[in-house]
Amino acid sequence: MVKVKIVYASITGNDEDIAYVLTEKFEQLGADVEMSEVSQTDASDFEDSDVCVIASYTYDQGIVPEEALDFYDDMQDLDLDGKVYGTCGSGDTFYEDYCRAIDEFASIFEQVGATKGSEPVRVELEPEQEDIDHLDKFAEELMKKAKEMDM
Repeated sequence: MVKVKIVYASITGNDEDIAYVLTEKFEQLGADVEMSEVSQTDASDFEDSDVCVIASYTYDQGIVPEEALDFYDDMQDLDLDGKVYGTCGSGDTFYEDYCRAIDEFASIFEQVGATKGSEPVRVELEPEQEDIDHLDKFAEELMKKAKEMDM
């Protein structure tokens, strides 16, 4: 069974909603899913998973949220070779750095050897039905990649 770890950072509840949508979809796909809030999670938890997912909002001028900074820093010490990753998050297109934090997390995943399983999903504010459809496809692609890698 594919083991999925979803870590989210949410100030408005939008990214927590995204994490719940993904959890439900991964469970429907037969995965063993664990979801947790970033400040309550150790980055090394990703080492025990097959699929690693970050759902995060972007803070201030395109930076990783403050409550996620320690997690972000700790990720840089991981070895995630053989793991599949995906990033997603909410943002507001009013801001120039719309959803930039998910790109920052993707960069770290790449640096520590994880394999990209799907293109990032950017959600304008709270997830609407179209966003949920994109998140479902995102989960399906991550599971497909994990199975291709024989997890």
